[in-house]
Amino acid sequence: MGAAPVWSVDPRTGKPREQVAVEATADEVDRAVRAADAARPALADRAARAALLRTAADLLDEARDHVIEAADAETALGPVRLTGELARTTAQLRAFADVVDEGAFLDIRIDHADAGRTPPWPDLRRWKIPLGVVAVYSASNFPLAFSVPGGDTASALAAGCPVVVKAHPDHPATSELCASLLRRAARQTGLPEDVVALVHGFDAGVELVRHPLVAAAGFTGSVRGGRALYDAAAARPTPIPFHGELGSLNPVVITEGAAAERAEAIGTGLAGSMTLGEGQFCTKPGFVLAPAGDTGDRLVKSLTAAVSETEPGVMLDHRMRDAFVAGVTERAALDGVEAPVTPGAGGEHTVSAGFLTVPARRLAADGPHDLLLEECFGPVTVVARYETPDEIEAVLSRLPGNLTATLHTADDEPAAAGLLAALTPLAGRILVNGWPTGVAVAPAQHHGGPYPATTSTSTSVGATAIERWLRPVSYQSAPPALLPPELRDDNPLGLPRRVDGRPEGLEG
Repeated sequence: MGAAPVWSVDPRTGKPREQVAVEATADEVDRAVRAADAARPALADRAARAALLRTAADLLDEARDHVIEAADAETALGPVRLTGELARTTAQLRAFADVVDEGAFLDIRIDHADAGRTPPWPDLRRWKIPLGVVAVYSASNFPLAFSVPGGDTASALAAGCPVVVKAHPDHPATSELCASLLRRAARQTGLPEDVVALVHGFDAGVELVRHPLVAAAGFTGSVRGGRALYDAAAARPTPIPFHGELGSLNPVVITEGAAAERAEAIGTGLAGSMTLGEGQFCTKPGFVLAPAGDTGDRLVKSLTAAVSETEPGVMLDHRMRDAFVAGVTERAALDGVEAPVTPGAGGEHTVSAGFLTVPARRLAADGPHDLLLEECFGPVTVVARYETPDEIEAVLSRLPGNLTATLHTADDEPAAAGLLAALTPLAGRILVNGWPTGVAVAPAQHHGGPYPATTSTSTSVGATAIERWLRPVSYQSAPPALLPPELRDDNPLGLPRRVDGRPEGLEG
């Protein structure tokens, strides 16, 4: 019996478009990983790595129309959204090339021998080196920015790690196209094309995380799938780092003062954020604590009007659509839950956006309403109406870890500082008077959070995402001739570093 075929499917109809590939066997995964490992020495050249990243960005830009057409056919995300996502993807690649050129990510620290200390210090020189082959598991909801050419791949290559990507089954043709462009970029910059490889299939993903030459993994997807791979990574004879982004409720707290000041604007903004991309953003605000009473009623009225105007849309695949419909139906059936706009099936292939309301006191203790504190992937949010500040505190104390948490407050509101402090332990990014959808690719960005948002404390967006694929090494009392150039006193590469505690070539 031959390997199972991999089909590209049109989510707008549920019908197969074309066979793209076949699922990789264990032997094929092994060959891909071994070829990637053999390419590691070539990535030691930082200039070549930077050239690879910039060339990959250029090739993706040149193939823009083809890439967007392929991605839209498999995801139904639309050319406008995908054009922006491709721009973000190429910007990430170029940003990591700049990181490589600068060299600060190596975190070079030199402490010269000091016999006058008690106890004496030996000569110590520390930097960071790449871990090895990285397994990347593509996301369903971002076929470019969190998939084959996305941030995990870009940051791993920047660190000097070859990548084997497990394609997401929702966009295999897009994955094949992007992988071919990355491999072409490698050839054009004089690197082995095996610095990037692509495999398909569920079993291939399991084989990948278990392979002895895979040194780390990055994952974006469901709690169930990510946790299974995380456990497999930890159960290996030699466990490896598994940086998984699994799920997030992204709570929002709206104070009485904020609702009184701008209820209509908050309702409209919430509607736009929770329905963006059919509610399939990992940062969708899926749970809101809003006041009861007249000010809260104004907010709900505004939210109702805005969500009611949202047209039915297509989700990434029919499995997700069915899970969304079942999830909102189960939540809406809970005692005390109301649906001012009923979410669910919008047609044979579409879903309708909506939201649910519930008294916040029902969520203050264990019970069937705990389901409302779990992520429901798709265009829905839960608005919990609180009567007192104590109810806010009680509900927040029961929330799991998140990527984001948001506070909407009025100017000089006395409770604001306490609420911000209560939200900070819950998430990796805390917003004030904004909406969490949209993640800037900036040096200060943190896209991660307490479990189950992520399985580590690292970020998958921004310059520091490179740190996931590096490990520190110190050389003690090594003769200068044996030191790598990066650690020599004369600093022949002109890299930023700290010498005897003093910065050299570091801004500020």
